[in-house]
Amino acid sequence: MKNELYLLKFEPILKEKIWGGKKLNALFNKKISSNRTGESWEISDLENDRSVVSNGSLKGKSLQWLLKEYKEELVGKEVFKNFGIKFPLLIKYIDAAENLSIQLHPNDKIAKEKHNSFGKTEMWYIMQADENAELILGFEEPISKFRYVELVEKNELPEALNKVKVKVGDAFIIPPGLVHAIGKGVVLAEIQQTSDVTYRIYDWDRKTETGKKRDLHTALALEAIDLSSENGHEIAYKIQANSTSEIIANSYFKTNIIAVEGELTKDYSQIDCFLVLMGVEGESFISLENGNSEILKQGETLLIPASASKIKINSTEAKILEVRV
Repeated sequence: MKNELYLLKFEPILKEKIWGGKKLNALFNKKISSNRTGESWEISDLENDRSVVSNGSLKGKSLQWLLKEYKEELVGKEVFKNFGIKFPLLIKYIDAAENLSIQLHPNDKIAKEKHNSFGKTEMWYIMQADENAELILGFEEPISKFRYVELVEKNELPEALNKVKVKVGDAFIIPPGLVHAIGKGVVLAEIQQTSDVTYRIYDWDRKTETGKKRDLHTALALEAIDLSSENGHEIAYKIQANSTSEIIANSYFKTNIIAVEGELTKDYSQIDCFLVLMGVEGESFISLENGNSEILKQGETLLIPASASKIKINSTEAKILEVRV
């Protein structure tokens, strides 16, 4: 007999990065083992990085095991029909103590042909930002492929890029092909397709501990890059207390923000899909109708199975990202 599904937490998969820092511990109490911890993968179904349940009767079971065992009960009928035993989203928190490499991601077509992978559309929600912290998002003005190659060869690429200063609560969509980088001093929540395909095109001339520069993917990037200067990657949205507000909805994911002051009931009976809750501010008490409950702190993540019809959220004051496909 299968255990009844409940509010699922997973062990964070912590990633050491050349640009990482200590804020995942300082802000979210993640048990980092290095002062260069750049990422906490909260929910992942990538082959070598599969999330493992950290709470309740299913503790120790992998996300892949859950998908095989519970199928549409976990993710919903339509999601299971479209993705099978592949969880469609990768959920992360990122700490950039230094600038990330300047990079871009391929679309679904290129990723499938070259890497047998999904493409990588992602969104960012800024959780903490040092004074004057910024992102790189696209080019200041449209350029030709010839000019782009020239900039790369002369090591002058950053001079042509668009920089955007950020603050807590800012949200951005990062479509495939967009040249981008998270700047020094930014901590953010990232929602993306399940893919780890990245084309690095500039890395600030830094070297690893072995004294070598990291590889660049100049040729691969040339096929996937968007050379326009189209802006509009920052997402405008409004927040209302004790309400759910949409940040973005596209063909890959829908992200809302829930602002809670007191008690809020969410009815999911008409939504045949899993939901991911990401604590981006404050602390909440989340409970199901069957009495199962969990505390969701800032920097933590919960997976609500598709079989859940209603939840209650209690908090003095909190903000939560609510994500589904």
